[in-house]
Amino acid sequence: MAMLEVTNLGISFGGLRAVDNFNVKIEQGQLYGLIGPNGAGKTTIFNLLTGVYKPDSGSVRLDGKNITGKSVVQINKEGIARTFQNIRLFGKQTVIDNVKIGLHNTCRYSAAAGIFKLPVYFKREKQMNEKAIELLKVFDLDKDADVLASNLPYGKQRKLEIARALATNPKLLLLDEPAAGMNPNETMELVRTISFVREHFGMTILLIEHDMKLVSSICEQLTVLNFGSVLAQGDTADVLNDPEVIKAYLGE
Repeated sequence: MAMLEVTNLGISFGGLRAVDNFNVKIEQGQLYGLIGPNGAGKTTIFNLLTGVYKPDSGSVRLDGKNITGKSVVQINKEGIARTFQNIRLFGKQTVIDNVKIGLHNTCRYSAAAGIFKLPVYFKREKQMNEKAIELLKVFDLDKDADVLASNLPYGKQRKLEIARALATNPKLLLLDEPAAGMNPNETMELVRTISFVREHFGMTILLIEHDMKLVSSICEQLTVLNFGSVLAQGDTADVLNDPEVIKAYLGE
């Protein structure tokens, strides 16, 4: 059974067919790439998978369960987490508090327990603090736990966003252009981070990226989008050598 199986997914905005008959199957533990020129529909697909948009055709199954049309919160609880091309952190909160926000999906207490500071409140807070520090250590961010997220360097903000996504305990992690705005050294470190996340957490990852060196170095399979439709799909090396892909996307 595939971790993610998308069948004939589509959506229109007005008279524009933004995504048309999109199909993909991603296996457990796979690192899969989604590429294409600007406006091809990549982020729209992420928004469909995470409930930001509701498809007008097709279906999405996560680990065998139909999640088509569910809300953002419901889909996150089912096991899909994501990051964004433009980093979305709670800048006025600390690094550890950003991660703890993600942990509220799996480690909760009632409103009454929080208001009246019942014993369960302190127990859950202690558990969340410990879990948050464990995640921050994975990304070498534990020493920055009390720093405001907005004061972190850009590369560390990217890491924190991934750590917060992982705090929701996902089955599938969607990364939307995580290398955007990074210098070559930061990109190399990001590649190591993504590879480590996959191995350490046994994570299935779907990656949108424009950096072809990054894509070719870590993605086993690719789908190339153009004008909302699949242009090519298959093993990374084969796709990147496809003349149609080179013509439409790589500009050669």
